[in-house]
Amino acid sequence: MYYPYLRGKQFELLALREFAESYSDNCRVFPVIEPVRTSFNSMRIALKKLQEKEIHFALILNPQVGDLSIEGNQIDIEIELQEILSDLDSWIPAFIVNNSNFLALSRYINGKNYQHIMLICEDSIDINNSQLKDLIELNQVKKVVFTDNNRSFKRYLNGLGKETIRIDDNFKPQKRNSDYCNIPEEKFSEEVFYFREDNFTGIMDYTVLNSTFVDVGMLPRTLAIHLTYKKNNNEIWVRHFVSDTNDDNTNIQGKFEEAAAKAIEFFEAIPYTNDSINDLTKYYESDQYPGLGVIKKISVKNHLELMNSILTSI
Repeated sequence: MYYPYLRGKQFELLALREFAESYSDNCRVFPVIEPVRTSFNSMRIALKKLQEKEIHFALILNPQVGDLSIEGNQIDIEIELQEILSDLDSWIPAFIVNNSNFLALSRYINGKNYQHIMLICEDSIDINNSQLKDLIELNQVKKVVFTDNNRSFKRYLNGLGKETIRIDDNFKPQKRNSDYCNIPEEKFSEEVFYFREDNFTGIMDYTVLNSTFVDVGMLPRTLAIHLTYKKNNNEIWVRHFVSDTNDDNTNIQGKFEEAAAKAIEFFEAIPYTNDSINDLTKYYESDQYPGLGVIKKISVKNHLELMNSILTSI
């Protein structure tokens, strides 16, 4: 199973909605969503769509970034979304685990009626801490997410019968979009082909987004479209399609047309297509600039489609 880690921003949620609309009949994607907005309108629509299409999801109840992480802004997510989250058969609660919240999470979970919980362990977690082990060994904890950098921790989890999910931070963001001009493509990952051999039950990544939460945006001097694809060998690569006229941030539609033309030509030559590539082609052929948010949505949805197609074929 593939577990994409997504923040609850408008266009990531829109990517999920559109993916759910097309792939519910043969889905190997289990979204993990970290809420980052105090407004839950987009979240509510997306989660209802996932439920309607019977696509299970995990919702992080202790977000660490965005508006909900700010001290004094502790909104009860379960109350805000109670009409959706009352159906515990369609979703599971998830919690980010760090070295300061082992005991608090154990107490919180023990006070709830959860039957199936996901823990997402931060990189610097102290795996020898007794309070962490008390937390992990709770009967309600079924899935544990961690980086594949400690074999003894993995053996410990397998010995407990927990589902182990490998998380990788695959996308390498550059400081400026213009930096991608010299990086036409990069190897993204091969774990989707081998995670079962390594005795993981699933894999997680941040799609083609920066794992570090960024909540600013501006018109770029250089427009870049990031799209993953499968090479002939068992590897996923990400290709960066970049505009050519990058002296200033005017004529954003022209920049889009330059980058989109390269992407369409590349995927026609492979050949490979899906709903996301088709969407990009329609915008290009109709001389429409869809906006940076929609371009991000296309990149995210393309990765969801790619991972789903691989997992349904192997």
